[in-house]
Amino acid sequence: MVKKLSIKTAVLGACIALGSTLLAPSSGRADGGDVSTGKESKPVVPTEAPVTSWITGDMGDTIINKYLTRGIIAEGDGVINQPYLDLFFKVYDGKGFINSVSGQLSFWSSINSTHEQSPPGNDLQAWYEFDWDPGVTVTFATNFTYTVQYFEFDSPAAAFKRAQSINQTLALNDAPYWPTSLQAFALHPHFTTLANFRGYAGETTEHAWYFEEGIAPSYTFLPKSDYPVTITVPITAGEGTKGFYAGSNFGYVSGGPSISVPLAFMPKQLGSWTASASYLYYFIGQATANNSPAAAFSENHKESQNIFSGTIGLTF
Repeated sequence: MVKKLSIKTAVLGACIALGSTLLAPSSGRADGGDVSTGKESKPVVPTEAPVTSWITGDMGDTIINKYLTRGIIAEGDGVINQPYLDLFFKVYDGKGFINSVSGQLSFWSSINSTHEQSPPGNDLQAWYEFDWDPGVTVTFATNFTYTVQYFEFDSPAAAFKRAQSINQTLALNDAPYWPTSLQAFALHPHFTTLANFRGYAGETTEHAWYFEEGIAPSYTFLPKSDYPVTITVPITAGEGTKGFYAGSNFGYVSGGPSISVPLAFMPKQLGSWTASASYLYYFIGQATANNSPAAAFSENHKESQNIFSGTIGLTF
């Protein structure tokens, strides 16, 4: 009985061992290497980099107390509403001398609560101005940006005749040329020319030229918070041929602070929203003030002008 029990035990042990061997997961190795633990590793799927859109833009609306265009008083009374939309289409992005090329298409309007300059009977009396401006922007040598645009100024309210111009701007990001401790105070200068070839972008004649020089230093407080506050102080001067400004080359000098804060509480899916408020002081030539379109309708055609505005905008 003892031997039979021992034989049965041995046979049972051998069967268990054989079954365990047959049921064990294969190591996948033909050379009899280490037996797998049975925990299969998951295949590594490469993560795709997020796709950056080559179509971007910004849009918003500005409420302003007076509308001055290149120092010329277009509207000095009532409430003025100025919505805008800019679309940018990236064409090229590289690392050579030319860094990027983008096309753009901009739309801008001025909708006025007063209709003094619009002829009676016009159904669009409030829509004082509508501009559309296609163009191309080239960034080169890393810090320089050149933009050329076709400007067309139309008046759905029939307050003025269509004006057509070519606008060019050269801008510089001068921050890298400053010591590190002073880069936050970079001037960001720009130079603009506008060649008016049809209609009156200025005051008196066609085929007139406008020239502009400006800087826009800025500083951001609380840069790491959800609500950083950026203060910008644009300072601009405008001159023109005597056909652009009435009998004078001097147009205006302007300057003042602008404060902007991101609206971080808005869902990211709705774009990046910003609220801003600004004050600009204009000193304009007396001849320019007297010949402005609003001069005959407003008592505000003085050399000193105070402009207040507020804007809600988003980028996408």
